[in-house]
Amino acid sequence: MLKKLDLQAVYSEFESAFRNIVRQYRRSLFGISAVAFGVIALLLTAGFVEWIFWAAREGAIESGLGHIHIMRPGYLENGQSDPYKYLMPENSATISAIEKLPSVRTAAPRIGFNGLISHGETTLSFLGEGVNLEKERVLSPSLLVTEGQDPAPDEAKSIFLGRGLAENLGVVVGDQVVLMATTPKGGFSAVEAKVRGLFTTVSKAYDDSALRVSLPLAQKLLRVSGIHASIIVLDDTAKTADMLLTLRSDFKDEGIQFVPWYDMADFYNKTVTLLSRQVMVVELIIAAVIVLSISNTMTMNVLERTSEIGTCLAIGRRRRQILRQFLFEGLSIGLIGGALGVALGWLLSIVISRVGIPMPPPPGMSEGYSGAIMLTSRLAVEAFVLALGTTLLASVYPAWRASRMEIVDALRHNR
Repeated sequence: MLKKLDLQAVYSEFESAFRNIVRQYRRSLFGISAVAFGVIALLLTAGFVEWIFWAAREGAIESGLGHIHIMRPGYLENGQSDPYKYLMPENSATISAIEKLPSVRTAAPRIGFNGLISHGETTLSFLGEGVNLEKERVLSPSLLVTEGQDPAPDEAKSIFLGRGLAENLGVVVGDQVVLMATTPKGGFSAVEAKVRGLFTTVSKAYDDSALRVSLPLAQKLLRVSGIHASIIVLDDTAKTADMLLTLRSDFKDEGIQFVPWYDMADFYNKTVTLLSRQVMVVELIIAAVIVLSISNTMTMNVLERTSEIGTCLAIGRRRRQILRQFLFEGLSIGLIGGALGVALGWLLSIVISRVGIPMPPPPGMSEGYSGAIMLTSRLAVEAFVLALGTTLLASVYPAWRASRMEIVDALRHNR
């Protein structure tokens, strides 16, 4: 019963505080506006950064990184020095079983190798990948083809060159080139191939040395029958963690390793760390602006109502009631400003995303793209909590000052 009465008293005080906000509407509007604009600024900034994270993540995954890599243990650490030691069968019962799992679109085989590519009198080193041409279309849908087209599945001797490598080699689509590589036994092997297309990525350094060939051609050149990795593509990136747990649990005795995309996307991880810190700085700046604005509003509110406070104390209101009253007023400003900011921020994000944010071409690319604002429920909740927390914090000192007034001095104020 006592708790019920206490809740009723608190509700009554909160209602009284809200009426005071309405009564002092001009001053209250200033505080509400400060909170709302702060929340809008935070939502648009964080939403744009969230879109950058999404675009970078999906761009990397759809450019050939995939979601989960299946490989021999130790390949990531030592595969560059002894790549043939970590070969595994191309067609195994384990990989076939994984491809049948729910949410798995495909498991694309890969073999990495390096060597020399020659055209006419020019010979350059390259980094190559042998791929399954049909499954590669699922794995790398966003790979930008600038000339020609993907090699067809029946064109076993066609290759796909990075634009920089093609320019340095002096070849165009349709030219014949010779690939040379070292075999596992230390011998030397060479094959002829026809340039079917050119591609570009966000990394110019990669484009200057990369090429892709069909898996049979790569195995013929290297004189091997296995692969280095099989890359799983899921129907949703958000399922990566759950699928990883399933694979590691169901296939733990198969002598293979499962590596998620986020353990291999070093540039993406560093970008997330950097931009997350920048968003945190923005949050601190917005919090400081809100605290200063609300603190000034509440302080002026206390000064203007000094006589009213003295009267309340004189008729028997307790000091803690005065304290709660001004805290509730600050909290009301935070509630109204936060809710208004979230609503307007969400609306602006939809409008801006439909219009698009013109972005310049990234390094190594010739064409720009259109950005967007990606708001999530988590961002909206964080912005709203920030509004409540900062307004409540800013109200503490003015409320304490109001509750500590001397009755006589307060009553004589402005007289």
